[in-house]
Amino acid sequence: MGAVYEDKIKMFYDEHMHEDEEIRYILKGAGYFDVRDVEDKWVRIEVKEGDLLILPAGIYHRFTVNEENYINAMRLFRAEPKWAALNRGKDTDENKLREEYLNLRPQGLPDQMS
Repeated sequence: MGAVYEDKIKMFYDEHMHEDEEIRYILKGAGYFDVRDVEDKWVRIEVKEGDLLILPAGIYHRFTVNEENYINAMRLFRAEPKWAALNRGKDTDENKLREEYLNLRPQGLPDQMS
């Protein structure tokens, strides 16, 4: 599909975060968003035509297409668009929105349920 396409797919697969919600509506095709759980392990979310996915600001994630190698997704914004992807590293670990996300997310299930 060309070098530009391949470079874009590789960029999306680099672990990163955004300083705003990533809202994606899948128009055609399919792919996978990988997100980190509370133990920093990958969780894979399949998205396909008609799906709407909302990732909170500050969550580390990555994206890849499936074996059909095609997706058409619309990115939606609540306010002024922020397109910048911030690759995981010391600076993003200390990012204010990353810290807010970590403080707000669920901390997992209790060991025993009542």
